[in-house]
Amino acid sequence: MKVLITICARGGSKGIPGKNIKNLCEKPLIYYTIKHALQFEKIFKDVEIVLSSDSNEIIDVASSFGLHSNYKRPKSLSGDEIGKIEAIKDVLIWQENLSKTRFDYILDLDVTSPLRNIEDLKNSFEKIQAHHSSINLFSVSKANRNPYFNMVEKKNNGFFSSVKTSMKDIFTRQSVPEVYDMNASFYFYKRSFFDLGYKSAITDKSIIYLIPHICFDLDHSIDFEFMEFLMKKNKLDFNL
Repeated sequence: MKVLITICARGGSKGIPGKNIKNLCEKPLIYYTIKHALQFEKIFKDVEIVLSSDSNEIIDVASSFGLHSNYKRPKSLSGDEIGKIEAIKDVLIWQENLSKTRFDYILDLDVTSPLRNIEDLKNSFEKIQAHHSSINLFSVSKANRNPYFNMVEKKNNGFFSSVKTSMKDIFTRQSVPEVYDMNASFYFYKRSFFDLGYKSAITDKSIIYLIPHICFDLDHSIDFEFMEFLMKKNKLDFNL
């Protein structure tokens, strides 16, 4: 069972400048994702890890932590408007040509959502292998808001009502269907996902892995400060 781990980290972040190599508890943010990739490689053996970046600085930092790669993301895949699936597919094909092999699974680890551990990756990998009809898996957390109950949107008549209106007689939070937040931490793809040309991680054959501890991604500077506080004060509810 051949697995390719992709770590996508382009330069030029606008929300948090330089976030992929910004220090988090005295380590560049990308360090934590490289650590998890190397842990996975030690357990499952037939694993290759590749970095997809357009930044020489990020490539150098990754190399200092043991992730060496000759791949450099082309400019055509480096803009804000480019979806991540396209970037993953490009480096996947590049690595397959380089290694003269075809991978069975692709594990994409997101640098900006590092609150995961090797148990999460092991359990989710076992889950997608056992679920034969699925095509991919992504990590989620329990949602704080529910579109059936306490989320509203503007309707065509100009008034506001529940986002989801298909279910009737919902008056309590406990009675609504359970929903989840995508926390962007990791994604498993079967190789056929890319052959079939999917453009989004949300497909008609997706399954989820519910992370049983705190997990969120870094979108704004305050998120970075909050995550660092939790780590420095030993407030995480799991071992990173």
